[in-house]
Amino acid sequence: MMQRPLLRPEEYSLKETRPHLGGHAAGDKLTSTYDLVEQMQYLYVRVVKAKELPNMDITGGCDPYVEVKLGNYKGATRYFEKNNNPEWNQVFAFSKERIQSSVVEIVVKDKDLVKDDFIGRVIFDLNEVPKRVPPDSPLAPQWYRLEDRNGHKVKGELMLAVWMGTQADEAFPDAWHSDAASVPGDGIASIRSKVYLTPKLWYLRVNVIEAQDVIPNDKSRFPEVYVKAILGNQVLRTRVSPSRTLNPMWNEDLMFVAAEPFEEHLVLSIEDRVAPGKDEVIGRAIISLQQVPRRMDHRLLTSQWYPVEKHVMIDGEPKKETKFSSRIHLRICLEGGYHVLDESTHYSSDLRPTAKQLWKPSIGILELGILTAQGLLPMKTKDGRGTTDAYCVAKYGQKWVRTRTIIDSFTPKWNEQYTWEVYDPCTVITIGVFDNCHLNGGEKANGARDTRIGKVRIRLSTLETDRVYTHSYPLIVLTPGGVKKMGEVQLAVRFTCSSLLNMMHLYSQPLLPKMHYVHPLSVMQVDNLRRQATNIVSTRLGRAEPPLRKEIVEYMLDVDSHMWSMRKSKANFFRIMGVLSPLIAVAKWFDQICHWRNPLTTILIHVLFMILVLYPELILPTIFLYLFLIGVWYYRWRPRQPPHMDTRLSHAETAHPDELDEEFDTFPTSRPPDIVRMRYDRLRSVAGRIQTVVGDLATQGERLQSLLSWRDPRATALFVVFCFIAAIVLYVTPFRVVVFLGGLYVLRHPRFRYKMPSVPLNFFRRLPARTDSML
Repeated sequence: MMQRPLLRPEEYSLKETRPHLGGHAAGDKLTSTYDLVEQMQYLYVRVVKAKELPNMDITGGCDPYVEVKLGNYKGATRYFEKNNNPEWNQVFAFSKERIQSSVVEIVVKDKDLVKDDFIGRVIFDLNEVPKRVPPDSPLAPQWYRLEDRNGHKVKGELMLAVWMGTQADEAFPDAWHSDAASVPGDGIASIRSKVYLTPKLWYLRVNVIEAQDVIPNDKSRFPEVYVKAILGNQVLRTRVSPSRTLNPMWNEDLMFVAAEPFEEHLVLSIEDRVAPGKDEVIGRAIISLQQVPRRMDHRLLTSQWYPVEKHVMIDGEPKKETKFSSRIHLRICLEGGYHVLDESTHYSSDLRPTAKQLWKPSIGILELGILTAQGLLPMKTKDGRGTTDAYCVAKYGQKWVRTRTIIDSFTPKWNEQYTWEVYDPCTVITIGVFDNCHLNGGEKANGARDTRIGKVRIRLSTLETDRVYTHSYPLIVLTPGGVKKMGEVQLAVRFTCSSLLNMMHLYSQPLLPKMHYVHPLSVMQVDNLRRQATNIVSTRLGRAEPPLRKEIVEYMLDVDSHMWSMRKSKANFFRIMGVLSPLIAVAKWFDQICHWRNPLTTILIHVLFMILVLYPELILPTIFLYLFLIGVWYYRWRPRQPPHMDTRLSHAETAHPDELDEEFDTFPTSRPPDIVRMRYDRLRSVAGRIQTVVGDLATQGERLQSLLSWRDPRATALFVVFCFIAAIVLYVTPFRVVVFLGGLYVLRHPRFRYKMPSVPLNFFRRLPARTDSML
């Protein structure tokens, strides 16, 4: 039996916070660059270069480097061999919170095998260090004479700049941080903040039409020919040609995902199925994607004949290569009119078509301040104690951001702010928190994977414009042992709209680009293409420095969201019950009316019924007026907080251990014997599809509910205004005229129908559902 979960504990709820953003209280109208985060003070030391350093070695010359000391913290530049006029141009940053000294000491030393020699130093009193606030211009470095330990001037000068600033300083991202003093040199790269741009993805459509003069290796039989197409690690095949001739025909579409710059070639091979499990290559054609035409709509491009090369294979090696007259007829194009999905459609952060020419102007700006985290759990053990090295990743559209890693802290403070352009409000930004397991460098990590701490999704359409949202979001993960709170992350979010009219107009537009409706892809195609797109994105981001590793990208893109889970199925079932419960309540209320439980109410219903029968033209305006009044009435109880991960909605707290064991089982299953594995996997696959259908049904019902719930304030406002106008129009328009025109419209000729979805349908598809809050 499926049990209703208990009330959600307070620890899993969203909490409103009042941080001092940009040095001001939250909610103020702020204009500075870093107005969504708390100011963090840093002492910056820029070591530029030195000149006329004395010779320290017996052989003459010196191997200089600079050491910056501030209390217990010590940072050093790289050293130069035999150079009396070195240039370092390195910046050091010391957090003001941790400064325990009144002076900063910059020492020039000579690198030696036994003990490094002291050349000279410059000392600054922290009380005399100037402050710099961007957009003030950077502090110009100056030459300082070196002194010995007694304060006497010695030979050599050092060019420096020392100032107090905040994390808004341009020097901040590239600075050596005193917080990372314990990280070895090869791990420093893995803790830096970084902005990533994913490659532009295209759908590549290969229409394999026919081939001519196919010469099989065995000429005594007609070949069973098919075409195999390879692009990178994507492999697709046509069916075997039904025409058993030397001129086979297919007329079949193959779809791939290609990424700019187009480095990989499309390899087409014509193969002959000689026997079951045995295929022979008849010939190959290699096509460069740089030469492939691009199209923006569904107009057919001209097809082209491509020559096929024959390779004679001897002992597995190409011994000789001969060209012959066989050729293949193809129509190839890069589709610019589709949006290449690399994430679940429920949580899409971008819906624009690939081709820039089809982009509409942006409608606003999304600003995200990643402030702090509290109560993080120890994620690994170091020197016999638990520790966590946390960083955040945020993804919206093609831009991913990664904060710096805060070393060994359960309450890390990032206070980093990022900005994105918004082209559609019905999109979702995803923020994930992870534990860095690569502090010793990527090569020494022995296959270590960064651990997920939790993630947050925020749908932009649920945010009021120009309001700063400051909340502490619970970080929740599901483990084989059950649901677990890993801590909380504090965010500040602001969605600024540049044109309210343009944004309201978007609610009448299709969610996806036109090509998805005019020339739709099958569900199976979209699923396979999404998997390929995810692989390309994770590979590209994994090559960056510091890399965004595969486990991070897959978690952020919800790669395993389609997998079967008894818990998700139960959650979706109860979502449907939640949608149907008002209808059941109305049915029960009507049953009470029929049984005269409340005679006064029953008499009033009889009067209303007789009025509507005698004056049927009042039915529709009364319904719309009633909906208008309900919408206005519910405005008082509109949601004031953005959605967050809901453990109760996800049935994460009440999941049975056996269900969790099934959910975390490998796919295919690791349970013996073989026949059980086969049936079990088939059951999970089928059930996964049913689960998706049930979830989609629940989504539609929840979108209906959100019409009047003010979850999306702009959508509800549009609907309420529409209801009011519709009520007035229907009051003054004869009911028979409305029914007559409505019937004619519904029964209109196909010539007057369009493939594009209607405005009401577009509006409905843009409404938010509770999928945003699903784990």
